[in-house]
Amino acid sequence: MLHSMTGYGKATGSFEGKKISVEIKALNSKSLDLYTRIAGPYREKELEIRQYITNALDRGKVEVNINIESTGSSKSLEINKDLALAYYKDLLETNILLGETTSDYLSLIVKMPEIFTQSKESTSEEEFTFLHELVAEACMNLNTFRRQEGVALEKEFNDRIEEIRSLLNQVEKYETTRIETIKERIRKGLEEAGSVVGFDENRFQQELIFYIEKLDISEEKMRLANHLDYFLETMILPSAGKKLGFITQEIGREINTLGSKSYHVELQKMVVDMKDSLEKIKEQVLNTL
Repeated sequence: MLHSMTGYGKATGSFEGKKISVEIKALNSKSLDLYTRIAGPYREKELEIRQYITNALDRGKVEVNINIESTGSSKSLEINKDLALAYYKDLLETNILLGETTSDYLSLIVKMPEIFTQSKESTSEEEFTFLHELVAEACMNLNTFRRQEGVALEKEFNDRIEEIRSLLNQVEKYETTRIETIKERIRKGLEEAGSVVGFDENRFQQELIFYIEKLDISEEKMRLANHLDYFLETMILPSAGKKLGFITQEIGREINTLGSKSYHVELQKMVVDMKDSLEKIKEQVLNTL
């Protein structure tokens, strides 16, 4: 079954007076590009977290944010008093310089960068275990999102593949006309050539058979039909995105060959429509896991 590479997953929970949130966003990418922003107390577990996410998400441009907020029942966060004092002095000097009367500096200081720091207390293994559970939940939620998007991709692919197959099935009704058009075009060219006074009909027929064989599209039709079937079969496999990309390349080759051998205006129009459907498939394959 197909999964989109784009997705979003989030998990939150409370542990001993702290609210922990794990947020994961994913976009399409040829490989796994993992970017993490992890709260200070958990950075020692970053390698483990990255490894878990790598195994769980496979591919994509993935951004992970792990944050901690104090709920007030724990003093795990504290004010950086030295930094607060420095902020206070700067604000006071600026206030005097500007001649303002503001005196509520504390409400401004608590909004300043890095004013809150994590207390020195160590993080317990129980808390790390709780964090891993949140990471796993966020990954699961993201993969659920990816699967929902994958259902839409499956419908899109099925519709586009059937468009190409329908056009391919219409090729046969033009084949007789196409061959006759080619024969008449060659014969007319010979008859109109001023340097040719008559020609050997038998030799003409022999050469014509040889030429028509080179323009035969039976194999291209068969291979294209097989590639369309193979695409649909591959869709049900896990992590099929890269393989589907290779199959679209093969489909494109057969459609191009049909176009180069068509020599018929209606066939050329159908080839253009096939290419249009194929391009829409290619666009979505880039976002398929």
